[in-house]
Amino acid sequence: MNVRRSAAALAASAVLCVGAAPAALADTPPPAPSAPPVVPSGLFGKADPSYDGVWRQSLALLAQQTVGEKPAPQAVDWLTGQQCANGGFASFRADATKACDATTMYDTNATAVAVQALKALGGKDAQVKKATDWLKSVQNEDGGWAFAPGSPSEGSSTSIVISALAVAGEKPAEVKSKAGKSAYDGLLAFQLGCSAEPAGDRGAFGYQPADGKLPANADATAAAALAGLGRGILVEPAATDTPAAPLACPAGAGDPAGAARAAAGYLAEALKKDGHLTAVTPGADQPTPDVGNTADAVIVLAAAGHRQAASGALEWLKNNSAPWSNRNPAALATLVLTAHATGADPKAFGGVDLVAALNATGPAPQQPDAEAQKVENKKGGTGSGGQSLWWIIGAGAAAGMGIGILLSGRRKKNEL
Repeated sequence: MNVRRSAAALAASAVLCVGAAPAALADTPPPAPSAPPVVPSGLFGKADPSYDGVWRQSLALLAQQTVGEKPAPQAVDWLTGQQCANGGFASFRADATKACDATTMYDTNATAVAVQALKALGGKDAQVKKATDWLKSVQNEDGGWAFAPGSPSEGSSTSIVISALAVAGEKPAEVKSKAGKSAYDGLLAFQLGCSAEPAGDRGAFGYQPADGKLPANADATAAAALAGLGRGILVEPAATDTPAAPLACPAGAGDPAGAARAAAGYLAEALKKDGHLTAVTPGADQPTPDVGNTADAVIVLAAAGHRQAASGALEWLKNNSAPWSNRNPAALATLVLTAHATGADPKAFGGVDLVAALNATGPAPQQPDAEAQKVENKKGGTGSGGQSLWWIIGAGAAAGMGIGILLSGRRKKNEL
């Protein structure tokens, strides 16, 4: 859910460096761009992984696991091999055999989403603990986190880290900085309260203050809602439906759960206009549909139990997300997670088999052993012989409540 910002930040840095170049160098031809790193065989996707390798791999593995697929060992090994000895992850390490050092550009977002994937895969408790310990070690004094450790806190990264901590079994309220500020203190500082103007922004969360103001940000709002609910990006379908509501003023949000409900209310209202969220793409005259954050919003509404409020945007995604997600493992995984959260079928999502499309972007999932399959079938009394138990369970889940899952509008590098 954050590659877009990291890539944009790097691009901005490059622009600033060019602008600061001495006049004497104005006619000097720029250096030839370096070749993108070779995409490893165990990694999902063929695009340059420099900014989102760990992010897209984590989402892909999480999505496969959620729909009953068993990820390929080389895909899991690639992810675990990216972890540094101190527990943190960079966005991507081309040479994972080289030890991480002072020059390693650690990434809290990549680390947080890796925690969620490794937790879901099971059997990775040691890696999960090292990662969460590292995340706690880079908490800022205000209780929040930045994308790059040592930078000022921002709403999206603080939210993503809190979700990872919750998934790992930590209590965010008890994760405190050296200054005594909890993770939730850091989170709630980014919510627009009853004094926000325009009034329609009340309940939303911001990314970072700009010119003394904290503008509403859909990406940060979606991430913060999940964090406030103590949820990760894997959301189970809700059994009941409740209406979404705006921030209750003058009382305000009060606590993380209340803040999450207000954030969900803001997103529900924002979706009413067009059935999707919009964003201003660089170089465009008019706002364009924001597919990634729309998917995030649907997941949030599902997590908050607002099924009806999510239904219109879900249908819009089914009809309009294919070009955005084409051969993009992070986007496909997000849509799988979106389908799962809403009880939709990821194998028939607007006419697209998201699971097959995701599997085609990376190492094929493991196939069940034929003999073990027969034994399991006999245990289950199905008499099917040729059908594996995991397939039967998956089919039953699809019939009962649907299958699917999410992305994190945050690694939306390919969305721009």
